[in-house]
Amino acid sequence: MPNIVLKAGSRPPWVGLAAAVWVLIAAGNGYNFPLYSPSLKSVLGLNQQQITILGVANDIGENIGLLPGIACNKFPPWALLSVGVVFCFLGYGVLWLTVTQTVIGLPYWLIWVALVVATNSTTWFGTAVLVTNMRNFPLSRGTVSGILKGYAGIAAAVYTVIYKLVLKDSDSELLLILTLGIPILCLAMMYFIRPCSPASGEDSSEHVHFIFSQVASVLLALYLLITTIISGVVSLSDTVTYILVLIMVIILMSPLAIPVKMTLFPAEHKRRVPPSDSSDHLVPKEGESTPTDSLLTPSSSGTNLGSFYENEDALDAGMLLAVGEGAVKKKRRPRRGEDFKIHEALIKADFWLLWVVSFLGVGAGVTVLNNLAQIGVAFGLEDTTLLLTLFSFCNFVGRIGSGAISEHFVRLKMIPRTLWMTFALMVMLMTFILFAFALNGILYAAIPLLGICYGVLYAIMVPTVSELFGLKHFGLIYSFMGLGNPIGALLFSGMLAGYVYDAEAAKQSSSSCVGPDCFKVTFLVLAGVCGLGTILSIILTVRIRPVYELLYSGGSFRLPQTSGH
Repeated sequence: MPNIVLKAGSRPPWVGLAAAVWVLIAAGNGYNFPLYSPSLKSVLGLNQQQITILGVANDIGENIGLLPGIACNKFPPWALLSVGVVFCFLGYGVLWLTVTQTVIGLPYWLIWVALVVATNSTTWFGTAVLVTNMRNFPLSRGTVSGILKGYAGIAAAVYTVIYKLVLKDSDSELLLILTLGIPILCLAMMYFIRPCSPASGEDSSEHVHFIFSQVASVLLALYLLITTIISGVVSLSDTVTYILVLIMVIILMSPLAIPVKMTLFPAEHKRRVPPSDSSDHLVPKEGESTPTDSLLTPSSSGTNLGSFYENEDALDAGMLLAVGEGAVKKKRRPRRGEDFKIHEALIKADFWLLWVVSFLGVGAGVTVLNNLAQIGVAFGLEDTTLLLTLFSFCNFVGRIGSGAISEHFVRLKMIPRTLWMTFALMVMLMTFILFAFALNGILYAAIPLLGICYGVLYAIMVPTVSELFGLKHFGLIYSFMGLGNPIGALLFSGMLAGYVYDAEAAKQSSSSCVGPDCFKVTFLVLAGVCGLGTILSIILTVRIRPVYELLYSGGSFRLPQTSGH
């Protein structure tokens, strides 16, 4: 990573976290596809499989993040945000021109490419703020991941409130906001998203600040849910509508209260350490005492871990004397928990187990999200806006809840975070089975459950990758993990769900399918997919338990010795 000037002081990381909230709301632009897809379908005269393939383009753009993953180690965050701004403007601009019929006759493939470009802005926005904040708060990765991913998940509800209350269900105006509003917002936040010197240790005030951020996000989620429900049953005047939106904006700004409080009531100055783009920065020099000594000192459980790396240490034994005399420079492959390069991570079984588990679980969840409008119609629901809000709210609950809960248990019991992925996949399996049998009222029970599980899978992935493979190349490794989402969307949503839906619609001699059979086969297949994911997640959890015992044996995150590569 190039030498980047760090913003010193205790406030800048929290200012950056508050700005990241707005950028991640912008990064949730891909969730709007169910809102404007009916207009694309009618204007272009598409069938369900064609609109589903556009949904796959939406997912591909959202998750192909290899380039921003590489760029985050070479360029400052503002450069990544700038690329996202350009992609957002160009991609959604084409979609706006299409829906408003300002330009007529654009080919299907161009619309597909425009969707990929538009939603790919998500990866540039998300990578910039996620990697920066994970490095600014290296000792609270699960909590930070839960907060940031939570706001990204609830973005759909924010857009839905704007769509219903301000835009009055206007697809063209929604696309105009995505074309112009998001770039302006991200340009305004660009200055505040920057690498900072992270705190060298955990303290009570930092813990209180994280709790405040979590409470603020929960309050926002509840407010959005209640506002959406009220607007659906009561006719609101323009004045009331704008007041409700203003309250939403104020709640979104609440994380700024933390740096304001730190300015008005400054705490005792604490030492700062270099940015955690690598674990190396948190290892003290010889003879130097730092506040992180307690994190790096072997705990009482260390005697039980002697055999953890015994086999690999035996291979190094022959080099120890030469290394000690300076005749040979020790070089070995990194161990789990240290900093991996992408090619080193790709040969690890744990990497592929984690990738496949994510691919199966997130692929199943995104299939429901992409087809949410059609699922609602198939089950006899005309307006599916509430379903999208429910999914978004529960997606948020899963993200922020799993971040906080996994952080608690990993510190208290050294339980791998992937255990919560296992539970999520088990719940998804049962939910899809119930969905397939179309029980009365199942829609409003199944969608929230799937939203929670979808959020858990997304949020748990972030700190797990950083803990197993380090922070130095986290952006690229995490982006590679994200490739499972579009592949899952293509297989399960584009090929399976779209084909089954059109086949059932053809039986009904209609372009729209109504009834439980529209998605029955799809739900049964997805149940089997989640069953396989559950088994693999259990295997992964058992394999990486010793790693978490090593990293958290002292009750807090302990960085292992570096591999020297």
